[in-house]
Amino acid sequence: MKDNAQKGVLRLYGIKNCDTIKKARRYLDASGVDYQFHDYRADGLDAELLQSFIAKLGWEAMLNTRGTTWRKLDESERAAVNNSSSAQALMLAHPAIIKRPLLHAPDGSMLLGFSESTYQTFIQEKS
Repeated sequence: MKDNAQKGVLRLYGIKNCDTIKKARRYLDASGVDYQFHDYRADGLDAELLQSFIAKLGWEAMLNTRGTTWRKLDESERAAVNNSSSAQALMLAHPAIIKRPLLHAPDGSMLLGFSESTYQTFIQEKS
């Protein structure tokens, strides 16, 4: 899977039915921002791309420990996540456990989470 952010287009990563993703997409659409949406479930997620996110942002930041998917894991599964490779394996097995949205710019910079003000600043800096 090639990362199209390298081709000059912002890329938004997440899961389409996530409320925060919906907010981010509405904001980007209303702002006239050219972007591509990548749904972890529908479009897949390969280990190399996920590793690039983890290398840039850290596995702790990428792991959504507040969501339902995390809470539904056995305590032993949660306790086993203690480094980058165990977190990556869990994220590949359960893409819904990845914090979202992740906005990836063509220059390689990334923004995790959503707020209108941070998106506005990030997009202005990348334009």
